[in-house]
Amino acid sequence: MKLAVAQFEPADGDKQTNLATMERLARKAKVQGANAICFHEMCVTAYTFTRDLSHRQIMELAEEVPGGKSTRELIRMSQDLEMAILAGLVEREGTEIFNTYLCVHRGEVIARFRKLHPFISSHMSPGNGYVVFDLLGWKCGILICYDNNIIENVRATTLLGAELIFAPHVTGCTPSAMPGRGYVDDRLWQERARDPVPLRLEFDGPKGRSWLMRWLPARAYDNAVYYAFANPIGYDGEHLKNGNSMIIDPYGEVMSEVRSFDNDIALAMLTKDKIHKAGGYRYRNARRPELYADIISKPHASTFKPVWMKDK
Repeated sequence: MKLAVAQFEPADGDKQTNLATMERLARKAKVQGANAICFHEMCVTAYTFTRDLSHRQIMELAEEVPGGKSTRELIRMSQDLEMAILAGLVEREGTEIFNTYLCVHRGEVIARFRKLHPFISSHMSPGNGYVVFDLLGWKCGILICYDNNIIENVRATTLLGAELIFAPHVTGCTPSAMPGRGYVDDRLWQERARDPVPLRLEFDGPKGRSWLMRWLPARAYDNAVYYAFANPIGYDGEHLKNGNSMIIDPYGEVMSEVRSFDNDIALAMLTKDKIHKAGGYRYRNARRPELYADIISKPHASTFKPVWMKDK
């Protein structure tokens, strides 16, 4: 599979603009030989601004899948370009609302995943299942943003057969209890064309890329899977995001990464030989689940809210 990961600056609630940007990037990827492209979490609508929406407002933003207009547009785009497209939106089913990620290919939705750990809006319901699906001869899984931080989710998806995990995010450059984390000064973003170095240092430091490098390659390495990480660049709502969309191989090595401040893509050729050669493949086969099955499955109180949402 020749895979593309994308990054772009979304427009809050403007589906038409965002879908048009996605099509331009998908066409660029197609010209470069990609047969699949993935975009970030809730890329069709934008993400952060939804935390302030009422239940009525977010219901109006949400659409049914597969019958909604945005899903139909993604299918049309996929058919025109003859490539698989993976993208996120707000889904409505009855009275429930989900942060959903889709894979469309050959005229239909071939995978739908609902975020397991949503927190941007109290009106969103969590998904309750993993997804592994066939795409271009590969077994693929999906985990959205915070889902990837719970290591059991990655292991479970891999044990279900995934060779490639799509990891759409909206992350980075927000406060955390970890030292060095926090917002990036808007002045640096506004001056990026004239003086790009200070912004690059911030985006590559502990607020952005260096935080990702603490854990993201480990998810790929420990499980012997490819990882496709997609993240917006620029503003999503009032939050500045660092992009750094990248493809990581089963050795935990970055194969390709977007290093610009622009709407852009990165591509890599995925080959299956790395999976069986990777250390994580051997470690996975050496497991002794009888030692820890009861420990891992022990119930506990699950609570979470990020630092930047404490006032919500």
